[in-house]
Amino acid sequence: MARTLRSRLRDLWTGKAVLALPGIAATLVLLALHVAEVPVLRQLGNLLFDTYQRAAPRPYEPAPVKVVDIDDETLQRLGQWPWPRTDVARLTKLLTDAGAAAIAFDIVFSESDRTSPSRVAKMLAASPDARGDYADVARMADHDALFGQALGTAPSIPGFFMTRDANPARPEQKAGVAVLGSPIDAALPAFAGAIVPLPVLAKSAAGAGFVSIVGDSDGIIRRAPLLARVGDQIVPSLSLEALRVAQQAGALVIRGTDGSGEMGGGEAGVVKIKVGDFEIPTTPAGELWMNYTEPRPDRIVPAWKILTGAYSPAQLQALFAGNIVFIGTGAAGLRDLVATPVRERELGVIVHAQAVEQMILGRFVVRPDWAPGVERLLLVVFGLTLSLALPRLGATRGGVLFFLMVGGVFAASWYAYRDQQLLIDPTVPALAVLSAYMFVTAFTFYREESARRYIHQAFDRYLSPELVERIARDPGQLQLGGEERDMTVMFCDVRSFSRISESLGPQEIIKFLIEFLTPMTDILLAKKATIDKYIGDAVLAFWNAPLDDPDHATNAARGALAMVDELARLNALDPRPPGSLWPGGVKIGIGLNTGRCCVGNMGSAQRLSYSIIGDTVNLASRIEGLTKYYGVAVAVGAELASRLDGFALLELDAVRVVGRDAPERIYALLGTPEAPPPGFAALRERHAAMLAAYRAQDWDAAQAVLDEAVLAAAGLEKLQGIYAERIAAYRVAPPGADWDGVYQATEK
Repeated sequence: MARTLRSRLRDLWTGKAVLALPGIAATLVLLALHVAEVPVLRQLGNLLFDTYQRAAPRPYEPAPVKVVDIDDETLQRLGQWPWPRTDVARLTKLLTDAGAAAIAFDIVFSESDRTSPSRVAKMLAASPDARGDYADVARMADHDALFGQALGTAPSIPGFFMTRDANPARPEQKAGVAVLGSPIDAALPAFAGAIVPLPVLAKSAAGAGFVSIVGDSDGIIRRAPLLARVGDQIVPSLSLEALRVAQQAGALVIRGTDGSGEMGGGEAGVVKIKVGDFEIPTTPAGELWMNYTEPRPDRIVPAWKILTGAYSPAQLQALFAGNIVFIGTGAAGLRDLVATPVRERELGVIVHAQAVEQMILGRFVVRPDWAPGVERLLLVVFGLTLSLALPRLGATRGGVLFFLMVGGVFAASWYAYRDQQLLIDPTVPALAVLSAYMFVTAFTFYREESARRYIHQAFDRYLSPELVERIARDPGQLQLGGEERDMTVMFCDVRSFSRISESLGPQEIIKFLIEFLTPMTDILLAKKATIDKYIGDAVLAFWNAPLDDPDHATNAARGALAMVDELARLNALDPRPPGSLWPGGVKIGIGLNTGRCCVGNMGSAQRLSYSIIGDTVNLASRIEGLTKYYGVAVAVGAELASRLDGFALLELDAVRVVGRDAPERIYALLGTPEAPPPGFAALRERHAAMLAAYRAQDWDAAQAVLDEAVLAAAGLEKLQGIYAERIAAYRVAPPGADWDGVYQATEK
């Protein structure tokens, strides 16, 4: 009997039915990940929806929505920002007289006007050359009060910011909020504080709306929040409040998942928002899926044309009568830029304007509450069907079925978007089909004792020999995923590569890159680095994986400095070898950072790449981008700097990089312990003194150190100029007592 049982088990193992098991397992795992709403799966769907938006953006239709832009030409004609509040009041009055239905400011007037007469009088009286007490000036009307009066006679909506930092400030509650169904507070984005307009402005206005818009993890604005929670208070967005004020409507009516009469389930959330005559479908978090149009210049009116009288009253009425008007700042240096699926750099005020256009026109894209259920059903049906059919159909006919399934689900999703404005995500069902096909096929090879040859043929060109050998010894490492390690990451980029490329043909560019990358790669490999990838002229490398390197921090630092020295040698080489296309004067920027990373096999079901991800990697990339700003060749993060005992490190700044809330101290790496730059100890001492005075807002002391020109003498003229410029600016506009000395980077 035991032999019969063993025989049956052997027959089962050698039969075709067992070949379906890996595909079935992959399908069930994907189902579990989809139910758990793993971010990477959600991001795949978002990227596909972005493609849909670019392929078929919302057709522009005239709607009573306009944007008044304080652009560069406006500032050239009317003076720098911020303007006296009397100018903003005049703009408000002109729009009100033109018949605007609502005037919404994508600007937060949270500080008093410095040009108000009482403040000017104090400054004049404090001057050593004062002639009198300027009491007559001080008695003139306050600019903020005048602006408040203008807001009080207009259908105005000043904006306010929401913050994660707790404070007692709360926006004016201009209308009630009625929730039909269970409380939805837990579903809304929660904030601990707010930055609100001055009370004299807030009390006079007809409404108040938040202007804060936060994108997804990749920074792209796909959904515009219409509601949020500050403490226990539910507040509307600028776009939603503008629509309410334009209709002179009362309370906002929020329909929750159990108060809407629609399909739902799970935790309470928002389904629709009713404001006046309009109903807006939302996500459970109270967000509007944005349905963007292509850029439309006729949506925007420059502010100078209104304020200088370029338009007659009749023309202003034709432009603005009955319109919801958003006022934003598009001038360089003032721009509130965001990324959308349609444009990488879009004015934030345009997002508010397009949101109101959708509400008025009813042109919504919706991800219905039944969409996840349909996607999971397709995932299971397609994954199990292919898993069971593939062993009998074989690779070729199974491939035909695979393409039919993937093509069909993508075609259906595209039809749902284009013709029904529904967002149905086909990526997870397609990924189930891909996974089933891949795992069933791979298992077939394994059972036929072909796994080793398969691994070498498939991955020799993508992974290092050490990795190929490790995977050959343990095929289980082929699964997607990785491990957490303490690692050092490097980003290296050639400066002004576009300028170099202009003077070279395509084949010549390749030859130049070979001349550059070959010696740099030799240095990195000699310092035990793993080359992750070459991205054109850039190099991404890391230390301490796949092989352990306890000295990864110092190896990375020495490697970076060796690359700088090698580049100097290449630039100075004369004569050059025959056939060389080296342009001379090449510069690089290197960013280094140390911390926890996830390293391993990543990518998709059909192609893996041994790579790294994590905040450490992102910060290293941002640090590399800052080398150009500070005029240094190598910059490192604080964690790495703490591990480089004896190296010549000079603190550059405390920076809050793009896409990251926590500030980071960054350092210039100038030399090894054995070969620091001449006079480095004195340089570091004087620079530290300058930074201490700068962060203490002792501008005179900081400038005095800068005047010693120790930075310029060390070749750091750009760094000296940066701090001199900041000090000059802060003398005119002090940053305030709560200033933390952190510089906010605006570019990656």
